Amino acid sequence: MNCNYKLDNKSIPILSFFTGAGFLDIGFMQAGFQTVWSNEFDPYFVKGFEYGISSFTGNQHKISNTSSIIEIGPNQIAREAFHNTQIPETFGIIGGPPCPDFSVGGKNKGRTGENGILSKIYVDKIIDLQPTFFLFENVKGLFRTARHREFFDSLRSQFSDHYLTDVRILNSLDFGVPQDRDRVFMVGLKKKWLKKKLGVRIIPKDYCWFQWPEDPRYSGAKQRFVWPRESPFGVTPEKPNGIPEELMVGPIICDLEEMASLPNGLEGLRPISDKYHFIHEGDVSRKSFKRLHRWRYSPTVAYGNNEVHLHPTQPRRLTVREALRIQSVPDTFVLPQEMPLTHKFKTIGNGVPVRLAHAMAVAIRKMVEEEPR
Repeated sequence: MNCNYKLDNKSIPILSFFTGAGFLDIGFMQAGFQTVWSNEFDPYFVKGFEYGISSFTGNQHKISNTSSIIEIGPNQIAREAFHNTQIPETFGIIGGPPCPDFSVGGKNKGRTGENGILSKIYVDKIIDLQPTFFLFENVKGLFRTARHREFFDSLRSQFSDHYLTDVRILNSLDFGVPQDRDRVFMVGLKKKWLKKKLGVRIIPKDYCWFQWPEDPRYSGAKQRFVWPRESPFGVTPEKPNGIPEELMVGPIICDLEEMASLPNGLEGLRPISDKYHFIHEGDVSRKSFKRLHRWRYSPTVAYGNNEVHLHPTQPRRLTVREALRIQSVPDTFVLPQEMPLTHKFKTIGNGVPVRLAHAMAVAIRKMVEEEPR
């Protein structure tokens, strides 16, 4: 994050591509990683990151490189990340290339789209830099949609000579985030590094090298719990029993006095549509103007792509802080006041929920540090 390449004895260095506002980085920070290099091209995302991460940590942070990754070679990245010192034996790369070209709700242009091309370039950068491990995150459409799956498989095959890879779709709801958000994660571990760690020439076929994170409190939450249905707007629905409060939006955004006291807590778009008054609480059936239910989880946060979410009890859209909370972002992370609201919401919608990012980071740290079995 900052350019100061000084690690403590416990930190594992990572390079962050497509950093955005840094939600993925926060999850890795919380698990003991240190971002020694970051790249973000969008100027508003850069502002969001630098202000937000600085407020979160209490120290000033800057994006290391704001050029398009198309223009940056591996030697330049290594120099900037490690300041002409020897590249460490253990380091990682994390990132989620822009996903609208693989999203059903987005452009859906696939590999030939402007953003789709960046997925291939990201893979090329990983192979050039040869990190110990990497994380590739994207929308599930890249993995589940037939026309995009071939492209995804071709990307994965590029790693086969040097890396072990594993792929899984994870839903943030299964990790204590009050949001139904499916994302595909591909994790890779360098074969040469693992062989050295195991002291073998050939990695055993049955070697279980990665344990995907799982939280038994929330696993299978969508089907596991009995969720309440719609209620007329303005009526107070009964709170159901047996559902963890962490999976409901109400407990984190319906205390209006608390929300008003928080940074970004009163920042929202002015309500001008009559729709704000008659859409039922919990009616998320339409493409836009979905009203959240206080005792349910939120649909996927995708603000900036014609997605509008309404507050459960108020005739308005969500505020910036409410949206950040639904992404499980700490309240100490603050977006700058001068940043336009539309860009704030787009920035929030593009991020990985912090709790899910942290769960993946913990799993990766265990993979790297665990003693061979």
